[in-house]
Amino acid sequence: MYSQHTARWSRRQFLGGLSLAGTAGFLGLPPGPVAAEPPPETTTLRLMRKPSICEAAEYVAEELLQGEGFTEVRYVKKEDISYSEKALVSGEVDLTMLFSPPFLLHLEAGAPLVLLAGVHVGCFELFGTERVRGIRDLKGKTAAVTMLGGPEHVFLASIVAYVGLDPRKDIHWVSHPQAEAVQLLAEGKIDAFLAIPPFAQELRAKQIGHVVVDSNNDRPWSQYFCCMVGAHREFVRKYPVATKRAVRAILKAADLCAREPERVAQFLVDKDYVSRYDYALQTMKEVPYGTWREYNPEDTVRFYALRLHEAGMIKSSPEKLIAQGTDWRFLKELQKEMKG
Repeated sequence: MYSQHTARWSRRQFLGGLSLAGTAGFLGLPPGPVAAEPPPETTTLRLMRKPSICEAAEYVAEELLQGEGFTEVRYVKKEDISYSEKALVSGEVDLTMLFSPPFLLHLEAGAPLVLLAGVHVGCFELFGTERVRGIRDLKGKTAAVTMLGGPEHVFLASIVAYVGLDPRKDIHWVSHPQAEAVQLLAEGKIDAFLAIPPFAQELRAKQIGHVVVDSNNDRPWSQYFCCMVGAHREFVRKYPVATKRAVRAILKAADLCAREPERVAQFLVDKDYVSRYDYALQTMKEVPYGTWREYNPEDTVRFYALRLHEAGMIKSSPEKLIAQGTDWRFLKELQKEMKG
């Protein structure tokens, strides 16, 4: 068990001493540009807590955000990842990490959202029974998702559309909570399930089904961001300095996930984001958190917009969605500032 594997860390021990200057030193980042910036226009920031530990950078960022001048950092808890974008659309949260394809559905519908940066690739895995050896074998099969229109549904729809299947006609979709879908897959009552951490790690550990698609290694999925930073448009308009500072904290936290996977995994356990240290550590080591520097987030929008158009889920062109719902100016500044 994880409690015997490593010593426990409190949040303050984990990030102990990581003040603005201390954080920069720990991560090898220069403190100068931060100190030279004006303070955030608001000192309150509302983020989201979801049952997806691949978004650890958002959770680890809490104390880093305090170093950025946010004196009140709130995490709005959602038990289902399918409601992440809805909470952002409604203004219940200001900024959060979210899955890229569902975000595009909300942009298509005219939601006041804006994508700001990519964080990492490689968090989802498609598991299947012996009846599903490849993606095309999903034709006529049953796939479980937590909610139609939710992240798993939209990701899997884009995958099957990429190989020429019609997700509206060729797949039988059923809705189940993720824990229930794991059991149904084990019993052979469904044919496929698209899992995110920690459920993907659980399926592999228990040898339930087999991996059909691994977005960490399989192209083209491994070349595009699954998790990105998005914000409510009004927050970005009113608080540009706060927006940049918030994005910087999350990207610094992503670096921390990449460089200190053991400490981040224990942090996630201690803060009750996940119960199993081994699943958390696998996630931190497997998900490439450093890719926010390497990949172009606009390519991700273009790729998934085309896939969702093929799936019949959106009508807008990639260019329209990019113009309507992205703002890369903060990321470009931070990429220059946070080299390394």
